[in-house]
Amino acid sequence: MQFLDVKTDYAFKKVFGSDTSKEILKSFLNALVYDNKTIKIKDLEIVDPYNIPMIKGVKDTFVDVKALLDDDTKVIIEMQVLNHTGFEKRVLYNAAKNYSVQLNKAEDYHLLNPVIALSIVDFDMFTDSKLVTTNFKLIEKEQLIQYNDDIELIFVELPKFIKKLDQLENIKDQWIYFIKNAGSLEYIPDNLNANIKEALTTVNEANLSKDELEAQHKRKEFISIQKLALMKAKNDGIEQGIEEGIEQGIEQGIEKGIEKGIEQGIEQGIEQGIEQRSIEIAKNLLDILDNETISLKTGLKIEMIEGLR
Repeated sequence: MQFLDVKTDYAFKKVFGSDTSKEILKSFLNALVYDNKTIKIKDLEIVDPYNIPMIKGVKDTFVDVKALLDDDTKVIIEMQVLNHTGFEKRVLYNAAKNYSVQLNKAEDYHLLNPVIALSIVDFDMFTDSKLVTTNFKLIEKEQLIQYNDDIELIFVELPKFIKKLDQLENIKDQWIYFIKNAGSLEYIPDNLNANIKEALTTVNEANLSKDELEAQHKRKEFISIQKLALMKAKNDGIEQGIEEGIEQGIEQGIEKGIEKGIEQGIEQGIEQGIEQRSIEIAKNLLDILDNETISLKTGLKIEMIEGLR
């Protein structure tokens, strides 16, 4: 068997954004957002359903799947494969925008419903943390008092998830493993949850149309080109930085060398000047003082005074 790479926005939206994806999406959200606690998703509405013509282009490298839960919480699910400047701000902006547009001018603020932004990323975001999943809310800095739950940001960093198939401990692990590894699987593992098996069936290339396969190919090709471009820009930046560093180091070395040479020259000149002056004084004293006394007066060695005499 061959499966689509779910890390591409096209395949991700096909799995979680289709009209037939409700049960799959419920299982996914229960695991990733609620850690399969007592809070369960009874029903949901896929606001932005999967549509082949909408996905065919190469406009964006991300996808928003919006789910409206039975408690009126709105969940924005996003798969991001390419890191870019301002990504963290864009996630926060999208969450805040979805929170604010709920009200008309005349409506009361208590009608606002919570918004959860769930972002699965194929790169490291928080390098100081080893956690695969991080959860952000509004809290007080000192005492960690929670402000409210109305806006919540959840990030899943795929590169930090290193568990193998036989190491998966729960359904949350299974879903993260599915997203990260679906494109490299050759069969449907028996130990996976039924909803995940159904998701694999959804992205089985044997079950896809020619247009769908073409769309997936274009997306993977576009993402690969973008990754190569980012890599080249990074490498070019490193090379430029090394060259600039070498040039700056040479310049600084020359400057320091010149400064040190000048200092040493001045010191040597002063020493030589002092010694020459002492010799002149010693010459004038040869007729009236002995060698030991002249040495004490001028600081010259007795051997040098004897040579002068």
